[in-house]
Amino acid sequence: MIEVPTAAVDLAKRFEGFHRVPKHDPQRRAHPYICPAGYWTIGYGHICKPDHPPITEDEGEVYLTRDLRSALDATLRYCPVLATEPEGRLAAIVDFTFNLGAGRLQTSTLRRRINQRGWPAAVHELRRWVYGGGKVLPGLVVRREAEATLLAVTPA
Repeated sequence: MIEVPTAAVDLAKRFEGFHRVPKHDPQRRAHPYICPAGYWTIGYGHICKPDHPPITEDEGEVYLTRDLRSALDATLRYCPVLATEPEGRLAAIVDFTFNLGAGRLQTSTLRRRINQRGWPAAVHELRRWVYGGGKVLPGLVVRREAEATLLAVTPA
């Protein structure tokens, strides 16, 4: 069984962050908030209902582990070639899938380029996914660049 690449965990944590809203909570728990794309979210980007109870960072880690496992499974289902590619490539697309959902990967030109092993074209497609709520989000531009760097890596 392929494990979630450490780089995917690092990307998700770096770009999602563990949001604590409101920050005055003495127990330092995360509360639900609306992400830039308009979804109710908690912890490290876990989709939730608006009335989800606050969670600790440890609980956020549990959600993140589950969510990344689901993203990995979907990534390998739709892009099976990544099972034999360098781990960084897999990590990049697992983070993409975690961020945008398996449905976006499934229907994308990005998926086709990956499965053709057309890495420059795949990097180009990846960089197009920078919109949230109909607007270019600077955080997504930076995230896609980080993923693109991993996707473009040439095997040694």
